[in-house]
Amino acid sequence: MHPLTQYIRDKRKTQDILLMTHVVYGYPSIEDSLSIMRSLLNQGADILEVQFPFSDPVADGPTITTACHHALENKPRLEQLLADIEMLSKEFPKQHILLMSYLNPLLQFGLDNLANTMKNRGISSLIIPDILQDSYPLLAPLTEQSISPIWLVTPDMPDERIKQLKQRADGMLYCVSRKGVTGKQQPDSVDKSATIQIGNYLNRVKGLTELPLAMGFGIRTREDVKALIGHADVAIAGSVFLDAYNAGGIKAVGEQVTSLKSA
Repeated sequence: MHPLTQYIRDKRKTQDILLMTHVVYGYPSIEDSLSIMRSLLNQGADILEVQFPFSDPVADGPTITTACHHALENKPRLEQLLADIEMLSKEFPKQHILLMSYLNPLLQFGLDNLANTMKNRGISSLIIPDILQDSYPLLAPLTEQSISPIWLVTPDMPDERIKQLKQRADGMLYCVSRKGVTGKQQPDSVDKSATIQIGNYLNRVKGLTELPLAMGFGIRTREDVKALIGHADVAIAGSVFLDAYNAGGIKAVGEQVTSLKSA
């Protein structure tokens, strides 16, 4: 069983739902981003997704896009990020840390080099939001080292496509809550209807795979997290933590984790 799958299943024995958080490496500086990571983990984030910044993060909303652009000014290096993930994994052995990056920086680094470096660092999972199923053969250097890309599922994805995806997926499936980009929240007037639709969507995906399901895009409040209990195994929140940091610094980040965990 994949380490991430095992981790989620073990945690779910005592938790209704896990919280996965998101950080942009290098924002507002490399050291400060490491401080944000430690704050998230110290306050109880179950999974930490660390994004390597990219100039055109097409799946991300304005908060994360702005953070990426600022982070690039600090000239982050992917090799150093992987070393920092290994360091944090040793510092927080009871939590799970994974890499997120768009495809272009990974290709520049070299997928063979990435696979060997991740294996040597003990990093078993990564998210590549702009990878397509048809590009699966490109990922051979990673899959040959038992490093599993986490695939994204969308609400309008046909069952047959999800079944095909399941054959290549491991760790968990990342279920996108809606069309659009990260960070945007649905208006309050459609919350009840949206919750029903999300529940139906997740239950449909659950019937097609045995993998744990994570739900992201627009998760900002404890009520958003609570609405996923019984449908998803993991709630993914990202922009809300950057917004908290921008408004109130590290203390506000910790308070936001505590609020979401209270669900």
